[in-house]
Amino acid sequence: MQDEIDFVFDATKDDMDRAISHLEKAMVKIRAGRANPSMLEGVVVEYYGAPTPLSQVSNVSTPDARTISIQPWEKQLITEIEKAIMNAGLGFNPMNNGESVIISVPPLTEERRRDLAKLAKGESENAKVGVRAARKSAMDELKKLGNDGLSDDLRKNHESDIQKMTDDYISKCDSLFAKKEKDILTV
Repeated sequence: MQDEIDFVFDATKDDMDRAISHLEKAMVKIRAGRANPSMLEGVVVEYYGAPTPLSQVSNVSTPDARTISIQPWEKQLITEIEKAIMNAGLGFNPMNNGESVIISVPPLTEERRRDLAKLAKGESENAKVGVRAARKSAMDELKKLGNDGLSDDLRKNHESDIQKMTDDYISKCDSLFAKKEKDILTV
């Protein structure tokens, strides 16, 4: 019985960790006014007929807070990289100097900052939904174990432990959102 309870706790913690990990990745992709190589993470370049992530055909760096520099491994890829960035719908206008592709990241308007903060809030809420779904799954498993002979007192103790774990993960979501919101809204 204890093994089953441990399994429920481990599975719940793994699910909640995945929700937080997904939130962290989503927050990185949300632009906060400063140039960041991760802004181009979803860009896929046509490389010898195969769709290839930009990071696998070039070196992406940020020489300053407003510029992203993309140095392709092969010069003939410059036009493909420009096309891929334009098609990605990121709102960037890439330029090339014959050696590399340069993206000037425009400063965010107040309206765009508010929109990005709403987007970050939505990602945070999605992560909370994931955490709550993991809690619900764990509670259902504990009820099944209760039907299989787990005493009511032990089941209630474990349910309160799972609720405490849920509260901790929800507060992690809130703190990640608060940090990102502050980052976005800081001019």
